[in-house]
Amino acid sequence: MSERNVAGLLFTAEMYGVQLDQLAVELGVSEVRARALAARWREQGYADSARLGPGRPWVWLTRAGLLACGLPYRPAPPALARLAHLRAVTAVRIALESAPGYTAAGAHWRGERRLRARMGSRVPLREHLPDGEVHWPDPGETPAGAAVAAPAWAGECWAIEAELTRKTVRRTAAIMTEILTRTGDYGCPAAEVRVPGVAPRHARVLYLCSAAARPTVVRARDALPGALAVRVEIRGLPASAALDAGRAAREAAT
Repeated sequence: MSERNVAGLLFTAEMYGVQLDQLAVELGVSEVRARALAARWREQGYADSARLGPGRPWVWLTRAGLLACGLPYRPAPPALARLAHLRAVTAVRIALESAPGYTAAGAHWRGERRLRARMGSRVPLREHLPDGEVHWPDPGETPAGAAVAAPAWAGECWAIEAELTRKTVRRTAAIMTEILTRTGDYGCPAAEVRVPGVAPRHARVLYLCSAAARPTVVRARDALPGALAVRVEIRGLPASAALDAGRAAREAAT
């Protein structure tokens, strides 16, 4: 398979499933080309697709596709109740990966699906998994020939949260505290989750919020102790995060 096909299959698998317009943006091709790639994957038995909600059809990997990628995930179409959230997280990942310096620094995304697979059946009912992590390599691990110097945050791991709807301030603050005080990787022994004196796993947590969710997230951050609050960064969701973003763009153009 071509490098583009492999990249598209891996991206689709890691995000649970993607809409065609987002797949096109991620691969840097037209939507027509992305539709043709998805059709080829279906013919090969690697993927399935359907229109599950507003906007473009969704594409997700079958068992054969996941096996071809060497991934242990359970094959299933994206859950209808999670479509808006999955769309938003994918938009956040695309935006981060297109930011200046991301590729040059060798940064990489590790999504909630991979974190959940690492946890396996050990995920406690009350344990929160971020929507993703961005890992910034140490300065010595920056790709050879990189056009830019290693960023000031080289070596850090960021937790990423896409927030569409309002939780309570108390619940949001508890999630922030849980993320910022964790020391161990996901899937580690329980004794390593929070170890006094050990550096936190996440140097910061980046919240990408809808207009509706932002006030609660801001109040939750302000309720944290200062040492934790300064490690919470709040931004708006990309415009492409909405399920009907494609329709809105077309209407704006007419």
